[in-house]
Amino acid sequence: MKHTLSVLVEDESGVLSRISGLFARRGFNIESLAVGPAERLGVSRITMVVPGDNRTVEQLIKQLYKLVNILKVSDVTNIPSVERELMLLKIHASKQYRSDILDIVHIFRARIVDISKTFLILEVTGDPGKIVAIEQLLSQYGVVEIARTGKISLTRASNVNTESLRNDINMQILK
Repeated sequence: MKHTLSVLVEDESGVLSRISGLFARRGFNIESLAVGPAERLGVSRITMVVPGDNRTVEQLIKQLYKLVNILKVSDVTNIPSVERELMLLKIHASKQYRSDILDIVHIFRARIVDISKTFLILEVTGDPGKIVAIEQLLSQYGVVEIARTGKISLTRASNVNTESLRNDINMQILK
């Protein structure tokens, strides 16, 4: 299972290095990593996606708390959250297929951020499922380059789990 961890750290040099060292020593992989300033001056939020069962991730969280500069670690995997990623995607866009590509761009609410005679660069933001879906659809046209951020996540103040709502709606549609 993949777990999403939200880690608040003091914004000092070497913090990320110590965290990655901990993961390396324990043989853990970080599948996604995003770092940026948090809501408080001098504090950064690290959002990471790590594979592992509940027990393994609990041990990892305990190990993180032993590091200097770690303020708070939260496993937000099963907490209602807003999750987003950003992807820049350069694809072949010959005249022949350009309108088909533009239809896909429109459906996914992506943006064209650069255009040439043979290439388009798209900006796509959304939940990780949306990112994967548009990437798969556009792969048939020839993906030249991809740059993706890691997943970022904030827990919902409303405590509404939109994922379960989406699943309920999909089940109703299928009936």
